[in-house]
Amino acid sequence: MTRLTVEEATLGYADRVICDDVSVEIPDGAFTVIVGPNACGKSTLLKSLTRLLEPAGGRVLLDGRSLHRLPTKHVAREVGLLPQGPVAPDGIRVIDLVSRGRYPHQRLFSPWTPEDEAAVAEAMDATGTRHLSGRMVDELSGGQRQRVWMAVALAQQTPILLLDEPTTYLDLSHQVELLELCRALNRTLGSTLVAVLHDLNQAARYADHIIAMKDGAVVATGRPEDVVTESLVADVFGLHARVILDPESGTPLVIPRWSHG
Repeated sequence: MTRLTVEEATLGYADRVICDDVSVEIPDGAFTVIVGPNACGKSTLLKSLTRLLEPAGGRVLLDGRSLHRLPTKHVAREVGLLPQGPVAPDGIRVIDLVSRGRYPHQRLFSPWTPEDEAAVAEAMDATGTRHLSGRMVDELSGGQRQRVWMAVALAQQTPILLLDEPTTYLDLSHQVELLELCRALNRTLGSTLVAVLHDLNQAARYADHIIAMKDGAVVATGRPEDVVTESLVADVFGLHARVILDPESGTPLVIPRWSHG
């Protein structure tokens, strides 16, 4: 049994159903990436793996227990989230925002500990944000803010980390740096990571496990080499492409067909 599973879930907002009868298992200790076209339900599925979205039907389970029936702080110590487009409080410094990642580990009237200090420092070093510690968050560029929010998630030190479009606002070099960091966290700490990505080639290069979605349904799951095929790219993304081996990583590489010859 995997720690985090979705069983026959109906997911949506108010009366609008986005995903119906969805079931997935998140492999423990793996880097899982959810892919698919816009508005296919990727972020909705990710939100269901947190307490942000309770299923209208079916179940989301953490360690075999209903995620939405567990105490909030217990979930926050087990599952971290970098949401899409997070908003910081006005007038807050970077160091203070990152320190808020330690909230799940705080007890009433308990002092700030050396462990808290070390967790914040490690998170800022890992994301290259230590030099921004004294800056106001609202003064930062979009890319800098995204790395700061990643530091907040890392400071939480959860064994499961969910990332909703974490490469948004980042230029190409910083996208690669962040994905390399995710892979390193997975490989060195054994963390379970789940990310929503738009770039299929980045997903194929960095993921151990891919969940492909279309029209609110999961259409394929498995290793990148089994999921990222020419037929799936055509069916899910409506793109005619060749799939070859990436000469650097040996993973699938999607090359759109050239129609201007």
